[in-house]
Amino acid sequence: MERNVRILGAPTDYGANRRGVDMGPSAIRYAGLKQQLEAAGVKTVDAGDLSVPHHAIHDADAGAENAKHIQEVEEVCTALADAVSTSLSEGEAPLALGGDHSIAIGSMVGSARDADIGVVWFDAHGDFNTPATSPSGNVHGMPLAAALGIGDFEGVEWANAAGLKEENVALVGLRDVDENETAAIHDSDVTAFTMSDIDHRGITEVTGEALDVVTDGTDGIHVSLDLDWLDPREAPGVGTPVRGGATYREAHAAMELVAESGAMRSMELVEVNPILDEHNETAALATELAASAFGKRIL
Repeated sequence: MERNVRILGAPTDYGANRRGVDMGPSAIRYAGLKQQLEAAGVKTVDAGDLSVPHHAIHDADAGAENAKHIQEVEEVCTALADAVSTSLSEGEAPLALGGDHSIAIGSMVGSARDADIGVVWFDAHGDFNTPATSPSGNVHGMPLAAALGIGDFEGVEWANAAGLKEENVALVGLRDVDENETAAIHDSDVTAFTMSDIDHRGITEVTGEALDVVTDGTDGIHVSLDLDWLDPREAPGVGTPVRGGATYREAHAAMELVAESGAMRSMELVEVNPILDEHNETAALATELAASAFGKRIL
């Protein structure tokens, strides 16, 4: 089925602890995103990049709430939420290009403005920290907690406006989770699959179960793909690499199942850092995986 996709760049690194991830959208485009999507039978409209606040001094001040650059993150996410919502209202599936993973807050809020959504989160990390529990204060480790209104994020309207329900969230491929995040995930109603689950059960069974969770009673799903979900041998250009991640074929198989579900209404690709990459291969992999998620097949 032919789909129209609107590409939205969110070139921000305010949620991260390493510079360079703000160049991710450019790297992904340069790696051939448009061509890959067209090979999947997708028509694309590139809406360009959001305007991101830039300051002469990109300092490391955590602020009183231990959430670094939270005002800038809010500004970016609010703009992205509007862009995602507009894209959907005009019949186009939004594909957001990060930037760091804090942009997911905006993607989810925008995708949920006129729908009840589920979220499938492909990531090495839980992103379930709050300002009170985060060991770093970096907001790219907090977007799921923010969207769910956990802890300090309870009642923070710009972050929780998605109305996301824990029982419609599935994390796939966890392998580096902070102690406080582990406790919070266990105390929640989200469904979490580790890389050990994938080792024992296989990527297709795990992803299939995750999709069952996020589509149960929802109008569609948001897919969040952090490139550090993959093993660093496959995706070296990320800020927080962790050994033992998904393989090239596992990642494609998972995205192919996403496409087969027919439930995806929005997606983001995040944490591509071309400064840390080798010959732009992580950005190129991101384009391939997006194509698989939008329906590209071998035959």
